[in-house]
Amino acid sequence: MGKDKEALLVDGYNVINAWPELMVLNDLEHSRDKLIDIMANYGSYHGYNVLIVFDAHGVSGAVTEQHIYNDVNVVFTGEGETADSYIERTAYNLVRQGERVYVVTSDWAEQLVILGAGAFRIPARELICDVKRVNKLVQERFAESALKSRRHELGNRLNSEVAKRLDDLRRGR
Repeated sequence: MGKDKEALLVDGYNVINAWPELMVLNDLEHSRDKLIDIMANYGSYHGYNVLIVFDAHGVSGAVTEQHIYNDVNVVFTGEGETADSYIERTAYNLVRQGERVYVVTSDWAEQLVILGAGAFRIPARELICDVKRVNKLVQERFAESALKSRRHELGNRLNSEVAKRLDDLRRGR
């Protein structure tokens, strides 16, 4: 995580289980990939350093793995470690380093711990609503800029002196 941005820590499976569009996919790997893509766009829009944590708590012999996909840090916890404990420890350390930290989870006990550590909580459903709001804003801005850029009027591309001379010619002056 970097000093120049705010940190957004996401409890991956908690968000997937709260998001109907991701649950419908019926493929956990695809749901994880989709969440990573969504969080990459969302994090970029807000300027967050995003860390998504997925449990491997019940997987025998699993070791903690960290990867970066689309500027999103993704962690799969090792055997015996929950996403909650990883997020709590990371939030605590980042807050102590002076970073502003937001944690996305709907787990009430985890929310209390991260609030006690000095981080801010974002319930999964609130994140989903904000992601949809941001996506709508981005689409509206894109559509607006696309309309503006489609107009290739000559007057917009000429310097003012040439435009005035052409206008004078058009008007017979």
